[in-house]
Amino acid sequence: MRSQVVIIGAGPAGLMLGRLLELAGVDAVILERKSADYVLGRIRAGVLEQGTIALMDRAQAGQRMHAEGLVHQGVELSFDGDSQRIDFAALIDRHVMVYGQTEVTADLMKARQGRTLYEAEDVELHDLAGKPFVTFRQNGVTQRIDCDFIAGCDGFHGVARQSVPASALTTFERVYPFGWLGVLVDQPPVADELIYAHHERGFALCSQRSHTRSRYYVQVPTDEKVENWSDDRFWDELRLRLNPATAEALKTGVSIEKSIAPLRSFVAEPLRFGKLFLAGDAAHIVPPTGAKGLNLAMSDVAVLADALIEHCVEKSSAGIDAYSAKVLARIWKAERFSWWMTSLLHTFPDTGSFGRRIQRAEFDYLSGSLAAQQSLAENYTGLPD
Repeated sequence: MRSQVVIIGAGPAGLMLGRLLELAGVDAVILERKSADYVLGRIRAGVLEQGTIALMDRAQAGQRMHAEGLVHQGVELSFDGDSQRIDFAALIDRHVMVYGQTEVTADLMKARQGRTLYEAEDVELHDLAGKPFVTFRQNGVTQRIDCDFIAGCDGFHGVARQSVPASALTTFERVYPFGWLGVLVDQPPVADELIYAHHERGFALCSQRSHTRSRYYVQVPTDEKVENWSDDRFWDELRLRLNPATAEALKTGVSIEKSIAPLRSFVAEPLRFGKLFLAGDAAHIVPPTGAKGLNLAMSDVAVLADALIEHCVEKSSAGIDAYSAKVLARIWKAERFSWWMTSLLHTFPDTGSFGRRIQRAEFDYLSGSLAAQQSLAENYTGLPD
């Protein structure tokens, strides 16, 4: 088998890259270790920047998103019950859209016309510096795909980054001493927009998936266990971390999904190794506080798609040569913003009373400074390319 590009991973990044390439007439095969049903069953957040919204339209996969997505003109931040709304529309004339990553994946799956091979096991990448090819096993049969380029969109634990010699890769990582305990519930959201709350007991987030389904989070230690949290305990803790009016308006119910996500920051450099390019979570991880993970992955593959199209169609290598440096510049800005949001809104075991007063001063400065609010709005809705 042969293809111009082999994409490892059929998450939203891999599917978007494959869709953009096929629309430009570039042949791309996607290999995915899991089944299609498993991929569609992964529950992830979904706050889309305007750039991601535009990219879904470019991929001709945005119709349902525009019909069902919830446009948000701002977010609310609170600190010990004091609230400050960040009005994106008034500050910078931009917005975001709440639309689940699962729905993005489903739309891209439906739009795709090229080959996606699910349950492709034992994927191995070969000859990255020369004439690359990929081997894998499907239905017990080992297969080989020769190609011009390989795109690693297979996540933090995927095979793509692991195929790079350790001596050729520099990584930067910070693991945070807490995680997010998240609950999904079929109840209307407590507010029209997201609420990010700092409390001395820890961070809390009121998010949503639709007008009838909500997602809530509370900060917990990294060694916490889901089974220690009954629904009642979760709702009681969430109420304690919200301002009284929001806590009173909260509608609770039986959780339909409950999990703990650890928080980390991670960047790999560079993102090109011969004919292999890394994108999405294979290249970087951000804490979810700034809603950057999915959007950063989409930004990566937009740049990579243009570079590969330029090479395959226009026979120019300028784009692929510039890919790593170009996307890393944006990645580090997103890492900075996600770190800042995380530092402001969470409690840290080693900061003590001085650290909390600094966080309070940061919140007060944000509340009183139009420039600070504009900076937050610009970063949250997506920096320009």
